[in-house]
Amino acid sequence: MTKTTPMLKTAHECETMVDVRAEVDRLDRELVALITERQSYMEAAARIKTNRESVYDAARIEDVVSKVKAFALTSGLSTDIAEPVWRELIKQSIAHEFKAWDKQRGVS
Repeated sequence: MTKTTPMLKTAHECETMVDVRAEVDRLDRELVALITERQSYMEAAARIKTNRESVYDAARIEDVVSKVKAFALTSGLSTDIAEPVWRELIKQSIAHEFKAWDKQRGVS
C-alpha cells in the first residue's frame, strides 16, 4: 500500500506556477509509488506463470485498456491521455515481467 502526501492546494486554488509545480511534483511521487507497487505484481506474475509464453497475453492487454478507458471516462481523465499512457505502461511492464521470469529461472 502506498503512503500519500497531503495535497497542499487543489488545481483551482493554485495561483502561481510554483503552486502548480509543487502539486505536480507531489503527484509524480505518488504515481511512482503506485507504479512501484504495480511492478511488484508483475514480479509476482513472473513467479507464478509456469511458461514464458504466458507473459504476453493480448486479450488481457485489451481487457486492462478497456477497463482503464471506462474508469477514465467516469473520472474525468481524457482517454486520449489514458489509453496511450496505459499501453506504454503495459508494454514496459511486460518487458519487466519477461526479465523477472528469466531471472527467477536463471535464464540469460
